[in-house]
Amino acid sequence: MLRIGLTGGIGAGKSEVSRQLAAHGAVIVDSDLIAREVVAAGTPGLAAVAAEFGPEVLLPDGTLDRPALGRIVFADPARLAKLNAIVHPLVRARSAELESAAGPEAIVVHDVPLLAENGLAPLYDLVVVVDVPDEERLRRLVELRGTPEDEARARMAAQATREDRLAVADLVLDNSGDLARLTERVDELWQQLERRAA
Repeated sequence: MLRIGLTGGIGAGKSEVSRQLAAHGAVIVDSDLIAREVVAAGTPGLAAVAAEFGPEVLLPDGTLDRPALGRIVFADPARLAKLNAIVHPLVRARSAELESAAGPEAIVVHDVPLLAENGLAPLYDLVVVVDVPDEERLRRLVELRGTPEDEARARMAAQATREDRLAVADLVLDNSGDLARLTERVDELWQQLERRAA
Protein backbone atom coordinates (compact mmCIF):
# COMPACT_ATOMS: atom_id res chain seq x y z
CA MET A 1 0.00 0.00 0.00
CA LEU A 2 1.22 3.47 -0.90
CA ARG A 3 -0.12 6.14 1.46
CA ILE A 4 -0.32 9.65 0.00
CA GLY A 5 -1.14 12.81 1.92
CA LEU A 6 -2.80 15.29 -0.46
CA THR A 7 -3.18 18.88 0.69
CA GLY A 8 -3.51 22.45 -0.54
CA GLY A 9 -4.90 25.73 0.68
CA ILE A 10 -8.55 26.61 0.26
CA GLY A 11 -9.19 27.51 -3.38
CA ALA A 12 -6.13 25.62 -4.68
CA GLY A 13 -8.16 22.89 -6.43
CA LYS A 14 -7.26 19.96 -4.19
CA SER A 15 -10.76 18.51 -4.51
CA GLU A 16 -10.47 18.41 -8.30
CA VAL A 17 -7.07 16.69 -8.03
CA SER A 18 -8.59 14.17 -5.62
CA ARG A 19 -11.50 13.53 -8.03
CA GLN A 20 -9.10 12.93 -10.92
CA LEU A 21 -6.88 10.60 -8.85
CA ALA A 22 -10.00 8.60 -7.92
CA ALA A 23 -10.78 8.26 -11.64
CA HIS A 24 -7.29 6.76 -12.10
CA GLY A 25 -8.03 4.18 -9.40
CA ALA A 26 -6.79 5.74 -6.18
CA VAL A 27 -8.70 4.96 -2.99
CA ILE A 28 -9.66 8.38 -1.63
CA VAL A 29 -9.96 8.99 2.10
CA ASP A 30 -11.49 12.51 2.17
CA SER A 31 -11.05 14.21 5.53
CA ASP A 32 -13.65 16.90 4.72
CA LEU A 33 -16.31 14.31 3.87
CA ILE A 34 -15.44 12.31 6.96
CA ALA A 35 -15.51 15.48 9.08
CA ARG A 36 -19.10 16.02 7.89
CA GLU A 37 -19.98 12.38 8.54
CA VAL A 38 -18.73 12.43 12.16
CA VAL A 39 -20.90 15.48 13.02
CA ALA A 40 -24.03 14.36 11.18
CA ALA A 41 -27.37 14.54 13.00
CA GLY A 42 -27.59 12.09 15.86
CA THR A 43 -23.84 11.40 16.14
CA PRO A 44 -21.77 11.68 19.33
CA GLY A 45 -19.58 14.15 17.41
CA LEU A 46 -22.46 16.56 16.85
CA ALA A 47 -23.51 16.24 20.49
CA ALA A 48 -19.98 17.19 21.56
CA VAL A 49 -19.91 20.20 19.20
CA ALA A 50 -23.28 21.43 20.47
CA ALA A 51 -22.16 20.99 24.08
CA GLU A 52 -19.04 23.08 23.41
CA PHE A 53 -20.48 25.82 21.19
CA GLY A 54 -24.12 25.98 22.30
CA PRO A 55 -27.49 25.41 20.63
CA GLU A 56 -26.97 28.33 18.22
CA VAL A 57 -24.78 26.03 16.05
CA LEU A 58 -27.76 23.71 15.44
CA LEU A 59 -30.48 24.20 12.85
CA PRO A 60 -34.12 23.57 13.81
CA ASP A 61 -33.93 20.07 12.27
CA GLY A 62 -31.04 19.15 14.58
CA THR A 63 -28.29 19.28 11.96
CA LEU A 64 -25.14 21.41 12.23
CA ASP A 65 -25.44 25.05 11.15
CA ARG A 66 -22.05 25.19 9.41
CA PRO A 67 -22.10 28.94 8.61
CA ALA A 68 -22.93 29.76 12.26
CA LEU A 69 -20.14 27.52 13.52
CA GLY A 70 -17.75 28.95 10.91
CA ARG A 71 -18.42 32.51 12.08
CA ILE A 72 -17.45 31.48 15.61
CA VAL A 73 -14.33 29.43 14.91
CA PHE A 74 -12.73 31.27 11.98
CA ALA A 75 -12.70 34.51 14.01
CA ASP A 76 -11.09 32.94 17.09
CA PRO A 77 -8.09 30.56 16.95
CA ALA A 78 -8.79 29.24 20.47
CA ARG A 79 -12.36 28.26 19.52
CA LEU A 80 -11.08 26.66 16.29
CA ALA A 81 -8.64 24.61 18.38
CA LYS A 82 -11.55 23.42 20.56
CA LEU A 83 -13.52 22.34 17.49
CA ASN A 84 -10.49 20.53 16.07
CA ALA A 85 -9.96 18.72 19.39
CA ILE A 86 -13.47 17.28 19.05
CA VAL A 87 -13.51 16.48 15.33
CA HIS A 88 -9.95 15.42 14.49
CA PRO A 89 -9.79 12.24 16.64
CA LEU A 90 -13.11 11.10 15.14
CA VAL A 91 -11.83 11.79 11.61
CA ARG A 92 -8.56 9.91 12.28
CA ALA A 93 -10.42 6.84 13.55
CA ARG A 94 -12.76 6.73 10.53
CA SER A 95 -9.85 7.33 8.11
CA ALA A 96 -7.99 4.36 9.59
CA GLU A 97 -11.06 2.15 9.05
CA LEU A 98 -11.34 3.17 5.40
CA GLU A 99 -7.64 2.68 4.74
CA SER A 100 -7.58 -0.78 6.29
CA ALA A 101 -10.40 -1.81 3.94
CA ALA A 102 -8.44 -0.68 0.83
CA GLY A 103 -6.17 -3.69 0.46
CA PRO A 104 -2.39 -4.13 0.26
CA GLU A 105 -1.95 -3.13 -3.42
CA ALA A 106 -3.91 0.12 -3.16
CA ILE A 107 -2.70 3.65 -3.69
CA VAL A 108 -4.53 5.39 -0.86
CA VAL A 109 -4.83 9.16 -1.14
CA HIS A 110 -5.67 10.92 2.12
CA ASP A 111 -7.26 14.25 1.12
CA VAL A 112 -6.30 16.36 4.17
CA PRO A 113 -6.84 20.15 4.07
CA LEU A 114 -4.98 20.78 7.36
CA LEU A 115 -2.07 18.37 6.84
CA ALA A 116 0.64 21.02 7.31
CA GLU A 117 -1.18 22.77 10.17
CA ASN A 118 -1.49 19.57 12.18
CA GLY A 119 2.01 18.20 11.53
CA LEU A 120 0.66 15.11 9.74
CA ALA A 121 3.30 14.80 6.97
CA PRO A 122 5.20 11.97 8.75
CA LEU A 123 2.08 9.78 8.59
CA TYR A 124 2.36 9.38 4.79
CA ASP A 125 4.80 7.79 2.35
CA LEU A 126 4.55 10.94 0.21
CA VAL A 127 2.98 14.36 0.62
CA VAL A 128 1.56 16.03 -2.51
CA VAL A 129 0.78 19.74 -2.23
CA VAL A 130 -1.58 21.34 -4.76
CA ASP A 131 -0.08 24.80 -5.09
CA VAL A 132 -1.56 28.07 -6.36
CA PRO A 133 -0.37 31.61 -5.52
CA ASP A 134 -2.38 33.20 -2.70
CA GLU A 135 -3.74 36.01 -4.90
CA GLU A 136 -5.18 33.45 -7.33
CA ARG A 137 -6.72 31.42 -4.49
CA LEU A 138 -8.39 34.59 -3.17
CA ARG A 139 -9.69 35.43 -6.65
CA ARG A 140 -11.18 31.92 -7.05
CA LEU A 141 -12.89 32.07 -3.66
CA VAL A 142 -14.43 35.48 -4.32
CA GLU A 143 -15.22 35.24 -8.06
CA LEU A 144 -15.96 31.53 -8.52
CA ARG A 145 -17.39 30.53 -5.12
CA GLY A 146 -18.99 33.86 -4.21
CA THR A 147 -17.28 34.03 -0.83
CA PRO A 148 -17.20 37.57 0.61
CA GLU A 149 -13.60 38.82 0.42
CA ASP A 150 -13.20 39.38 4.17
CA GLU A 151 -14.46 35.85 4.88
CA ALA A 152 -12.17 34.39 2.19
CA ARG A 153 -9.17 36.19 3.71
CA ALA A 154 -10.10 34.94 7.21
CA ARG A 155 -10.37 31.34 5.99
CA MET A 156 -7.03 31.60 4.20
CA ALA A 157 -5.43 33.15 7.30
CA ALA A 158 -6.74 30.28 9.45
CA GLN A 159 -4.71 27.83 7.34
CA ALA A 160 -0.96 27.30 7.03
CA THR A 161 0.99 29.73 4.89
CA ARG A 162 1.91 28.70 1.37
CA GLU A 163 5.55 28.45 2.50
CA ASP A 164 4.63 26.10 5.38
CA ARG A 165 2.68 23.83 3.02
CA LEU A 166 5.49 23.73 0.46
CA ALA A 167 7.96 22.89 3.24
CA VAL A 168 6.21 19.54 3.89
CA ALA A 169 5.79 18.65 0.18
CA ASP A 170 7.52 15.68 -1.42
CA LEU A 171 5.81 16.57 -4.70
CA VAL A 172 4.25 19.91 -5.72
CA LEU A 173 1.42 19.97 -8.24
CA ASP A 174 1.05 23.45 -9.76
CA ASN A 175 -2.61 24.29 -10.40
CA SER A 176 -2.27 27.91 -11.46
CA GLY A 177 -3.32 27.08 -15.05
CA ASP A 178 -6.55 25.81 -16.60
CA LEU A 179 -8.31 22.47 -16.13
CA ALA A 180 -6.69 20.87 -19.19
CA ARG A 181 -3.23 21.67 -17.82
CA LEU A 182 -4.20 20.33 -14.41
CA THR A 183 -5.41 17.07 -15.97
CA GLU A 184 -2.02 16.63 -17.69
CA ARG A 185 -0.22 17.21 -14.40
CA VAL A 186 -2.46 14.75 -12.53
CA ASP A 187 -1.83 12.13 -15.25
CA GLU A 188 1.94 12.63 -14.75
CA LEU A 189 1.52 12.44 -10.98
CA TRP A 190 -0.44 9.18 -11.24
CA GLN A 191 2.33 7.61 -13.33
CA GLN A 192 4.86 8.60 -10.65
CA LEU A 193 2.67 7.12 -7.91
CA GLU A 194 2.22 3.85 -9.81
CA ARG A 195 6.00 3.55 -10.25
CA ARG A 196 6.56 4.12 -6.53
CA ALA A 197 3.82 1.67 -5.57
CA ALA A 198 5.40 -1.02 -7.77
